[in-house]
Amino acid sequence: MLATVIAASSSWPDAAVAIAGVALVGSVAVVVVWQALATWRARIAVSREEAYRKLAEQTARDVQEINDRLTELEVASR
Repeated sequence: MLATVIAASSSWPDAAVAIAGVALVGSVAVVVVWQALATWRARIAVSREEAYRKLAEQTARDVQEINDRLTELEVASR
């Protein structure tokens, strides 16, 4: 019985090192996935902002064209 207790107590440091190793690998994996998702979200945000910018530019051109046509119609109707 004493040999079992001694064997169990001598394997605890090995188990602690193994647990710490698993925790370290798990932590690194979580950080890598987290950063990959953050990069993906940033890319999506940039593409969304670019699409909004293009839409705003097109809207500004359309509004300018409408104003030009209204001005032409006002001049023609006089």
